[in-house]
This record gives sequence, structure tokens and C-alpha cells, in this order.
Amino acid sequence: MSFNYDFVKNRNLYFIISALLTVAGIIFLLTIGLKLGIDFESGSRVNIQANETLTNEQVEEEFKSLGLEPESVVLAGKNNNQANVAFKGVLSKVEIAKLNTHFQDKYGEPPSVSTVTPTVGRELAQNALIAVLIASVGIIIYVAFRFEWSMALSAVTALLHDAFMIIAVFSILRIEVDLPFIAAILTIVGYSINDTIVTFDRIRENMKHEKVKTQEKLAEIVNRSIHETLGRSINTVLTVIIAAVALLIFGADSIRNFSIALLIGLAFGAYSSIFIASQLWYVLKSRQLKNKKARPVEAEPEI
Repeated sequence: MSFNYDFVKNRNLYFIISALLTVAGIIFLLTIGLKLGIDFESGSRVNIQANETLTNEQVEEEFKSLGLEPESVVLAGKNNNQANVAFKGVLSKVEIAKLNTHFQDKYGEPPSVSTVTPTVGRELAQNALIAVLIASVGIIIYVAFRFEWSMALSAVTALLHDAFMIIAVFSILRIEVDLPFIAAILTIVGYSINDTIVTFDRIRENMKHEKVKTQEKLAEIVNRSIHETLGRSINTVLTVIIAAVALLIFGADSIRNFSIALLIGLAFGAYSSIFIASQLWYVLKSRQLKNKKARPVEAEPEI
């Protein structure tokens, strides 16, 4: 991409790409939905503390001997002496009693069992949605106060675009949605808005030194501002991606979905900051310029 690349001129291409991805995401969500973890559906978690190193196969066999089929097994602890086992559906009191007796005899300590009922799962899902909406409203208020309403609207549109893309990709790839996934969404919300605000701040600074009366001049300022912040945006996203990849490779299984969501969100966050937010603002600002030109001039009163 050359230094003279015209971001504004090709805005419709970016809008079409985002629109197609959004429609595809909506279709997948309506047809196959999300693969919800037990944080958002009814389920149980069993945490085992052993006095020896465990393996996934060993833990699964232990539960199968009790007539239970785990949904997932995640090992933890310095020597993999802990196991976090998830089940779809709430374990009965009889099943929990069998677990306590079995692992008390085997490892000298009963497991801890926590359950999530369907009601609690729905509340967690609602609270997650409310958290994103509150963050969006807060960002709109701050950016509108700090800059202007058109920048606030553009920034939040790009932000919601990024959040939705993470959800859509998780639906397509059938990756489980859990609480760390929500943490990743909120992390990307903060990252995306920060990157967008840097570009908007440069646009505002450049606007101070120019008399903008035409769409051509407005496009020139937007392009110049993106180019002036492009290096910073790319370097920032690459640095964070390196950290996210390290988490994905070397991190525990319990944060794997968080790392995947972070990588997806970082990619779309960089895309929306460069190709979507500023172009949306240009469209809104251009309409303001047209309205000013079209506004009739009132005749002077006769004496």
C-alpha cells in the first residue's frame, strides 16, 4: 500500500466487505447459533485436586467409571495435579455424592462442585450484553463531548462491528463461548476505540489548520490523518498480536478461547480503525457540508 493510497475514495469497497461479512455472520447466528459453554447454559464444574500428575485420558476414565461423560477436561497446577472438568447439565445430588466418595478415597480430598442453572446462565448472558451496551453508551458520551457527535457515532459503529465479527467467527468455527470470551470482547472494545480515537484526534488537529468548505478538502484531511497515524496503528496491533499468539501457544487451556477471540478482535479492530471509522465520519461530515451549502440565505428585512 503506497503512501498516496486513497482510503476515502475506496470507502464503498470497505463498506461492502463489512456488510457482506455482517450478513454472513447474521445468517450463521440465525441458523447454527453459538456454541455456548456452561457459563451460559445449565452445567456443572468439578475441580479435582490430586496428589499426583494427571492426564486428560486418566481423568476422563475416572469419570466414565462412574457413568459420567465429561464435556471437557482442562489440566492446571504446576505439575498438572489439578483438573477442571465441565459437564453439560446439572449433576444430581446422587452423582455429586458418588464423586465425593470416589475422589476422597483416591486422592484423599473431595472435589469442589459448582453448578450453573439455566436461569443463572441467562442472567450471565444478559449481563454480558448489558456490559457491552453500557461501554458503548459511555464511549458515545465521552467522544461526543471530547470531539463531536459524528465521530462518536462512527467510533461506536466500528466498535460494534468488531465485537460482532468476533461473535460471528466463533459461531462459524463452533468455538465454545464462555466468560473469558466476554473478557476478550471487552478488551477489544477498549483497544479498538483507543486506536480510532488516535486517528480522530489527528483529524481534529489537521482540521484546525485548514478551512474545509469542500468534500475534496475533507477527503484530503482524512487521508492525510490516516497516513500520519498508520505506522503507529500497525506497530501497535502487531505488538499486541505477538502477545496474543504467545498466550495462545504457551497459555493454559482455560484461556485458549480468550486468546483466539483476542486475535480475531485485534485483526478486525485494526481493519475498522483504518478502513471503517474515519470513512464513516467522512460520510457524515460530507452531509453536514452539503446541508450548509443547501441552506437558504434569509433575505434582509426591508426598511
